[in-house]
Amino acid sequence: MARSSTPVRKAWRSLGWLGAIIVVLLAVQTAGTMFWGWTWTPKLGLDLEGGTRVVLAAQTAEGQEVTADQLEQAVSIIRQRVDASGVSEAEISTQGTNNIEVLIPGSTLDKATLERLKSSSKLEFRAVILAGTPSPDSVGTPSPTDSATPTPTPTTSASATPNPTPTDGSDPNWVTPELQAKFDAFSCDQIDAVQANIAPADEPLVTCDSDGAVKYLLGPVEVDGAQITDATAGTRAGNNGVNTGQWVVNLKFTGEGGAAFKSVGQRLIALEPPRNQFGAVLDGRVITAPRVLGVTDAPEISGNFTQATATALANQLKFGALPVSFEVQTTDRISPTLGSSQLQSGLLAGLIGLILVVVYSFFQYRALASVTIASIVVAAVLTYLIISILSWREGYRLSLAGVAGLIVAIGFTVDSFIVYFERIRDELRDGRGLVGAVEAGWKRALRTIYAAKGVNLLSAVVLGVIAVGSVKGFALTLGITVVIDVLIVVMFTHPMMQLIATTRFFSSGHPLSGLDPEALGAVYRGRAEFRISTDARRAGASREAGRRQTIAERKAAELEAASARSKAAQPEPKGPAPKQNAGSKKKGKR
Repeated sequence: MARSSTPVRKAWRSLGWLGAIIVVLLAVQTAGTMFWGWTWTPKLGLDLEGGTRVVLAAQTAEGQEVTADQLEQAVSIIRQRVDASGVSEAEISTQGTNNIEVLIPGSTLDKATLERLKSSSKLEFRAVILAGTPSPDSVGTPSPTDSATPTPTPTTSASATPNPTPTDGSDPNWVTPELQAKFDAFSCDQIDAVQANIAPADEPLVTCDSDGAVKYLLGPVEVDGAQITDATAGTRAGNNGVNTGQWVVNLKFTGEGGAAFKSVGQRLIALEPPRNQFGAVLDGRVITAPRVLGVTDAPEISGNFTQATATALANQLKFGALPVSFEVQTTDRISPTLGSSQLQSGLLAGLIGLILVVVYSFFQYRALASVTIASIVVAAVLTYLIISILSWREGYRLSLAGVAGLIVAIGFTVDSFIVYFERIRDELRDGRGLVGAVEAGWKRALRTIYAAKGVNLLSAVVLGVIAVGSVKGFALTLGITVVIDVLIVVMFTHPMMQLIATTRFFSSGHPLSGLDPEALGAVYRGRAEFRISTDARRAGASREAGRRQTIAERKAAELEAASARSKAAQPEPKGPAPKQNAGSKKKGKR
């Protein structure tokens, strides 16, 4: 008795864990609805809800043109930025020879997302030559802290080329009278007009910080943002290891970039202010210009960052700068391309498929189909909760391609039940009782289920990695449903079979149970055991052997059978019987 109750205890334990998982997911969804502004329906994709259309126009220096490769590179970088911000199902493509079209799902487009789209994120590190505070009359005057560095006296007249030739990016010989006059007259509201974001890398740059509080004269670019391999947002730790709470962006460079950064730091540390400052210039504006007090292998960018702005900047730097700068040309709303009618059609198709699956299950498995239906219902509840939570927590949006993935998953889910039920039937045909058939069939079916679901999951992962847009949504829903399928089979379908195997209706082999041994080809032999009839065993073995024959073996067997039939059809030879020799007669008489 204790032996038979062990599967029952395991079954109730598995069902308990599954119930706990559903309760946790339900609690998260309820909390999100009550406190975090969620709803009970997942967000919809661009084809079902509509969204915002943004057209970005490329900005280049005079005489330059945008190449097709630059536009394709920009499309890739913008897509990575949008995906990193939590917006999924966006469609990004080139438009003409100079524009990029961005379609973002949702009724509103926040300002931060718009900035991520148009911002070049072109990061440059330039040495500071002069620094001053902009005056109200747009004439720059050095700040008190900058008085230690006098304006260099040029050796030539107003010439664009300094003389003598500067030796490095901090050399005051970069400052010509013309450049000095430009610095003095520069106003921080002129940054966009002078297109500081596309300034030549090998020439000095006059610009301001992000707040417009300080203007700078910077040397040529010494470390380029393209040499950054990774960027992460975090808080700065103080000298004693205590977290200061100040958000910074930590940078990792290539070997060449790290060596160049360290070399510049060693040079600047010996200079007087402000030439001991190293300016980080993002899209033509100085986001920070710290004084170099030491050389470190882990450089960071500091500023007036919050967690959101530091994370956004880190994502922009990590994916690289856009090859060209863009400005927003148009922004307008777009209506759903498919709408609610197409969604209803897709859901109707899924419902029809589900009904057909139920009808087939009842036809093939009788009352055992109730386990299939219950499993599909539990899988649907889990899938809906997970999709809804991912939608509001991770920015996932359900598109028509995702709906297709959910519909396809119905067939994958039923496959697992069919494999398991057929294994149980095979065990019943071999003469096992129902309880033993459930356990033995489960061990045989589990390997097949794992192999099949592993292939499905691998397909979803590969598709999700290489695909973009709505196809990625299809891959995500397919992967989620494959994992849920395995979870349901292990934690619900098998435990339910363990429980119903102990009921009288199923264990007695009722004709309507779908587990009738006699209908499956087994013969009752007493003590709740069955054996397969001899005729059924021979017929089954013959059919199985026939199925496993190759074409050559089948043809050889047919030729042999035909030869045997022709020999049997030939008449026996007629004539006198052969005479026996005398010796044999004598022996016979003896």
